[in-house]
Amino acid sequence: MNKPKLIYFDAPVSRGEECRLALHLAGIDFEDARIKPADWPAMKEQMPYGGLPVLELPECTPLAHSNAILVLIGRRYGLHPADDVEAARHEGMMQHVEDLRAVVGPTIRMGDAEKKAAREALVAGFLPAWARSAEKNILGEPFFGGARLHVVDLKLHMVVRWLVGGKVDHIPATIFAGYPRLMGVHDAVRDHAGVKSWYSKS
Repeated sequence: MNKPKLIYFDAPVSRGEECRLALHLAGIDFEDARIKPADWPAMKEQMPYGGLPVLELPECTPLAHSNAILVLIGRRYGLHPADDVEAARHEGMMQHVEDLRAVVGPTIRMGDAEKKAAREALVAGFLPAWARSAEKNILGEPFFGGARLHVVDLKLHMVVRWLVGGKVDHIPATIFAGYPRLMGVHDAVRDHAGVKSWYSKS
């Protein structure tokens, strides 16, 4: 292998897409290996922790979990803070995004009635509480840490884009409308020239 290989499902969403964006913004020529769901069961046991995304690098064993992949890319290519305290603050927000996914994700596999009840409960309680916590910890503008985009911003953008896109049943597209800093990060990433260039070639 002579260049990095990112393995994720063939969809422009979630953990895999934020890693693709990070690699693209870092200027890394990488193999974008997109697998089909039907092929996943046979591959699962071969992955480090039985999940995706996975980043394969020429110099080491495969790396798993999106936060670990993002932090590595960020440290190497100036997309994560050099200051250790500020880096930890960014990583705390990255975990906050994973906390949301851990709660909302299981509803995808629910039946219609159960899904409706579960997501209405999330809209009434968990999601506003999550957004309040995110909002108070976004101290910069337009990005999480200020003027420069970091990997945390890609992660925030991806999860907000998912939930405000109007395609998640029983979760209104206005769910985060009352949180201007959170939406500001989403919009700043969306409008970033490097992010636009990724989607123009995808």
